[in-house]
Amino acid sequence: MPKPIKIDFVSDVSCPWCIIGLRGLEEALARTSDVVAAEITFQPFELNPQMGKDGQNIGEHIAEKYGAMPEQSAANRATIRERAADLGFTMATGADSRIYNTFDAHRLLHWAELEGKQAALKRALFQAYFTDQQDPSDHDVLVALAEKVGLDPVRAAEILASDTYAHEVRAAEQLWQSRGITSVPAIVINDRHLISGGQPPELFERALREIAAA
Repeated sequence: MPKPIKIDFVSDVSCPWCIIGLRGLEEALARTSDVVAAEITFQPFELNPQMGKDGQNIGEHIAEKYGAMPEQSAANRATIRERAADLGFTMATGADSRIYNTFDAHRLLHWAELEGKQAALKRALFQAYFTDQQDPSDHDVLVALAEKVGLDPVRAAEILASDTYAHEVRAAEQLWQSRGITSVPAIVINDRHLISGGQPPELFERALREIAAA
């Protein structure tokens, strides 16, 4: 009988390595369905909590934050596109793409968890941002995505127009930071085992089988 395991997936919807890590984890879970039965909860992390409402060009942002030259940024994006494509995900990010504030997306994800739709909304947000080049801070975009995955669009709009779940998201962010999470994705299994980064399915599979056998 498959062994139940708890997975906390700490991530941001504007983090390209997070969707790569998620795809790798999901593939590994499919391969190990004979030994583990996983419950994934997506936990909030903001890469750019101070980002303004209009966002920032991705190249400018990476240069300011990491000191990367345009050639380095382009090479990194190409690597990310290839890794994502290998996992069946289309990454359309280019030199004209923008980085946005994601706090409201995390508030909606908190609500979606309560409604049993968190995983579906998380995947929709990744696709909207990385594949469709949509703004995950735009309330109209968020409401449309909520409706797409079966959530009540009227309630979604009400949440976004207020500060509902802001406290809960801030508290969760602080909790994971207090546990030493400073970069994402961070995949925490059974509150004990940490796997960091956009790892390939093989690494996740090996870890899952070891945990199941312990």
